[in-house]
Amino acid sequence: MMTHTNLLAITIAATCLCANTLAFSATPSRASSPSALRSTCNDNDEEYYVSDRRSALAKTASAASSFLFAATALSAPANAGIDVTALQALPVEGDATGIATRLKQIEAVNGPRATDSDDIAFEVLPSGTSYREYREGKGDATVRPGSKVAIECTIRCKSFATADEPGGRKYFTTKGDTEFNELAWIVGDGQFPPELEEAMMGMHKGAVRRIELPSTAVFKARNNEQLPLPSEGNKDGKRVYDRLFKTDATLLAEVLVTRIK
Repeated sequence: MMTHTNLLAITIAATCLCANTLAFSATPSRASSPSALRSTCNDNDEEYYVSDRRSALAKTASAASSFLFAATALSAPANAGIDVTALQALPVEGDATGIATRLKQIEAVNGPRATDSDDIAFEVLPSGTSYREYREGKGDATVRPGSKVAIECTIRCKSFATADEPGGRKYFTTKGDTEFNELAWIVGDGQFPPELEEAMMGMHKGAVRRIELPSTAVFKARNNEQLPLPSEGNKDGKRVYDRLFKTDATLLAEVLVTRIK
């Protein structure tokens, strides 16, 4: 593969060759004998010769400058003078509310990691809910009763496992079914299933857990209107959710804590 350095060297060589060619081709030919020169050139001819030679040299210099400019442009890195890492903090054009910018920043920090797919044993809680912790998170704050928390999550119906979705077909995601890619509430306020909150206790910011809610807890949460619902545009999620309560309704919630207060 040709590098910028090789391309620059080739371009400069071509510049020199072109300059010499232009110089020789543009200069008017003269008689080879000095005596013939004196006998055939008068003062007007000499002035014309000098003027024409200057014009040729000017054209040569112009051509050389053009080649050197092209070489400089080709050799310069595409991101010269730009701190690429700083672009992540820039607002998204047309993002008056800041929503798209926030989503971009969250995704950069909380994106998937290779360890998120490790096979880890479930820890079973007194309610029958169980969980696996894939990422411990950071910080001193932990989820506890009364905490103000925000999470990103995907909820799957375990009974509807497929080859493409072995954990079950998803019916809800914060990314696709909420405006800000998160669910936010105060732990214990009754907005979400207490079994889900039980399995989140002790999580730090940035922690990831897969929580399995047993069918009995899911039916109870549906009756209490505590389950997150698919958005109006999520037709497939609505169909999966409606079918859920005709069979074992066990749910798998993949939870990432993004804020704790």
